[in-house]
Amino acid sequence: MFEEPEWAEAAPAALGLGPVTSQPRPAAASQSKGSKHRQLLATLRALEAASLSQQPSSLPSSDSEEEEVERIKKRPKKASFASASAEVGERRKKKCQKQSLSASEEREVERKKCHKQTLLGSDSAEGEKEKRKHQKHVPSNPAQHLDSVDHSGPKAWKSSTTNDPPKPNPGSTSPKPLHTLSRRQWRNRQKNKRRHKNKFRPPQVPDQTPAQAPTEETDMPPSHRLVSYEARAGALRTRMAQRLDGARFRYLNEQLYSGPSSAAQRLFQEDPEAFLLYHRGFQSQVKKWPQQPVDRIAKDLRQQPASLVVADFGCGDCRLASSIRNPVHCFDLASLDPRVTVCDMAQVPLEDESVDVAVFCLSLMGTNIRDFLEEANRVLKPGGLLKVAEVSSRFEDVRVFLGAVSKLGFKVISKDLTNSHFFLFDFQKTGPPRVGPKAQLSGLKLQPCLYKRR
Repeated sequence: MFEEPEWAEAAPAALGLGPVTSQPRPAAASQSKGSKHRQLLATLRALEAASLSQQPSSLPSSDSEEEEVERIKKRPKKASFASASAEVGERRKKKCQKQSLSASEEREVERKKCHKQTLLGSDSAEGEKEKRKHQKHVPSNPAQHLDSVDHSGPKAWKSSTTNDPPKPNPGSTSPKPLHTLSRRQWRNRQKNKRRHKNKFRPPQVPDQTPAQAPTEETDMPPSHRLVSYEARAGALRTRMAQRLDGARFRYLNEQLYSGPSSAAQRLFQEDPEAFLLYHRGFQSQVKKWPQQPVDRIAKDLRQQPASLVVADFGCGDCRLASSIRNPVHCFDLASLDPRVTVCDMAQVPLEDESVDVAVFCLSLMGTNIRDFLEEANRVLKPGGLLKVAEVSSRFEDVRVFLGAVSKLGFKVISKDLTNSHFFLFDFQKTGPPRVGPKAQLSGLKLQPCLYKRR
């Protein structure tokens, strides 16, 4: 059963030993285990000795050989440990990379989900608006509407709903959807509705205040409504009366400047209210001036002695007589005050050379201005003072006017042309007029002061 290998015979020869002769063994000994074990040990030792004897002489001693064998035995173990640790490290790195990649992928997926949700939310809101806008255009068949929608995404659905309205099914019996009105068509329709509604309303009171809302009128009780109508009617009457008075004032003013003083006197005698109306309109016009000329004349006369006698030609409401302490003779075409003497200013009831100051405050009206100045020369004392205040727009040439007045027996003392609305002149009587009654004085023709319609 057991055969000796070939190297078992070669081992004693290599060691210088004789060949091992196989002797016949008894059957009992050959079958025992101990003899086999010993033979195997012997062959192994012989092999080890043969391998050691074949090594070169340069190798170290047996101790060093054993150490080298131990190193060699340990090296593969170290190399395997290092490789194992390297493998473990690579596995850990790969695992960490996988975890980081999975975490980043999860974050990216979450971000994409959030972005998709926002897009879906905005698209859903816009879709709601479009849905409300196109409610009339939605077909009656829901399956047809679902088929018409493109399922490529929310944006595609939005574009399909906005650009391609759903077409009605020709086989369906649903009515045809109405066309959406444009902004202009909607406005025109609303305007036509308002016109149709206002066509059957009762007529409103004229000159209605726009600030009052119609809801307030409907909510007001009938008594308050009547009061408001009466107040509006009263305001309308007052406004119309003011316009009428303005028109009459302009007419009277034109008559006074275009005719002689005698014609104006007859006009006011026939219509006493006309003078009151004219005076009221005149005061409303002069009130807008920065300074009134009568106040300026009163200021100058207050600096003169209070004993000087003053004659006021065209006194009006006697404002000058009320402003100074001097004795004043008041003359006008009509009376607004008990102190007024009604007369033509070309013929006043005064004696010759009886007054010290003659005043014409915006009263050189009419076409006979020369008669007024000659009458003032008659009643003034020698060296008396003549004060004239007139609207600045009436003078074409101031020097020509002053020259004409000087020919009537006066000398220019001072002039004030600084005011924007009127000019003020002071003359002194030098004697009787130096020209005859038939001499023409073109400088005394002043422009009429006509008021425009506002």
